[in-house]
Amino acid sequence: MSLFRDDGVVLRTQKLGEADRIITLLTRSHGRVRAVARGVRRTKSKFGARLEPFSHVDVQFFARGSELIGRGLPLCTQSETIAPYGGGIVTDYARYTAGTAMLETAERFTDHEGEPAVQQYLLLVGGLRTLANGEHEPHLILDAFLLRSLAVNGYAPSFSSCAKCGMPGPNRFFSVAAGGSVCVDCRVPGSVVPSSEALGLLGALLTGDWETADACEARHVREGSGLVSAYLHWHLERGLRSLRYVEKST
Repeated sequence: MSLFRDDGVVLRTQKLGEADRIITLLTRSHGRVRAVARGVRRTKSKFGARLEPFSHVDVQFFARGSELIGRGLPLCTQSETIAPYGGGIVTDYARYTAGTAMLETAERFTDHEGEPAVQQYLLLVGGLRTLANGEHEPHLILDAFLLRSLAVNGYAPSFSSCAKCGMPGPNRFFSVAAGGSVCVDCRVPGSVVPSSEALGLLGALLTGDWETADACEARHVREGSGLVSAYLHWHLERGLRSLRYVEKST
């Protein structure tokens, strides 16, 4: 029997029995973790209030073996709030839908429980902080998060040089299957011809050039979001359920 302590972001919760919940977190040191939190659905439970989606928390786990991830789910026995990002997110529909898509993306990219995913964890914490503070438009924050999540998981798209032969850009064509921008010689069936402004926006979001991103026209933002969504769906092999609500809010 062992105690573990870590900090993490609550990705989602599920009801268990009459008063308990299964809490899914993305943690700094242990990656994605599912744990049982007892009694948190009781009305007066302050413990449960800290374990809501979007919350950044310091958590203590109790596991029956020497490893946190074993045959059974560990117990979440204590939590302290580091940052209640949900307060700045759930009251605004655009922020809420973008934040929900970020949580779902983080869970999908960490499908093996107990495997550290520090870069994904840091991306999520930073993205939720920016979203809660309203520093940029929610859909821009989401697209930046999605692009960077793809990059840290080995799927970084190219928005200038040819993704197949490396020819310096700008290149006119874009192929999800090929990995991004492609030249005339490397274009494949299904390639599209996006505007240079949309490709410039996506490159800015990937590198953190917020001055360029914030100044982009709405039509180019929508075009860029479509490319990001298609690219993400290709690499995840199935779509995100939450993205359909993001599209309705923009």
